[in-house]
Amino acid sequence: MLLPALALCVAVMIAIWFWQRQSKRADWVDFAWSALIGLLALLYALTGDGSVEKRILVVLVTGTWSLRLARHLWVRLSGHDHEDGRYRSMREHWSDKTNFWLFWFFLVQALVAWLFSLPAWAVANDPSSALSGWVIAGVAIWLISLLGESLADQQLARFRANPASRGTVCNIGLWRYSRHPNYFFEWLHWFAYPLLAAGAPQQWITWLGPVVMLLFLYRVSGIPYTEKQSLKSRGEAYRHYQRTTSAFIPLPPQKKD
Repeated sequence: MLLPALALCVAVMIAIWFWQRQSKRADWVDFAWSALIGLLALLYALTGDGSVEKRILVVLVTGTWSLRLARHLWVRLSGHDHEDGRYRSMREHWSDKTNFWLFWFFLVQALVAWLFSLPAWAVANDPSSALSGWVIAGVAIWLISLLGESLADQQLARFRANPASRGTVCNIGLWRYSRHPNYFFEWLHWFAYPLLAAGAPQQWITWLGPVVMLLFLYRVSGIPYTEKQSLKSRGEAYRHYQRTTSAFIPLPPQKKD
């Protein structure tokens, strides 16, 4: 299923690329990316050679992660009729070559979605059906990450919905201990797969999840872009937040002027 899965990702991204040429909404690629991973996980579970228990776990763990993120992005993207700032910046930077470079950007997104689906493929092809301590730990990591990311998103949405919060920095709940708790729990989610596939022939593939996700969050489209935008919109208030609050891993806030 790996090559057909990659072909499906490419086909979906090319279709969205054609659609964005008219709609000028390239940001919907984010929704497609998250939904594709859940769809591929379902296909792997249906066609995998692993035990029934492991294939059920793939649907449960990857399916709930994909559904939560895709729903979150759907609500956010459909809530306004203008393109996300990151993609508007791309259009300004690429100017009249925007569609050319977006085409290659979308193909990279297809490859990334496929890469992030590989941990689910490894678990779906794990023949072990034993309910081991590793599996229990993997399920626990999945639950903690799902609840943590959902709570962080709810706290941020509640903060933004309050008119008194305009121009200020969200430092309530989990955001008091990390500037990006949603990203932290997103990263934590990917540690569930090495645990679920402990001892499997393809277990090494599952480590792609946490390693590649950390790279993306720190170097590509996560923390750097978000912090840049926050500094533009909140200025000194956000600089103070940076000095007193952990960037990623939730830690007690520091007292600094």
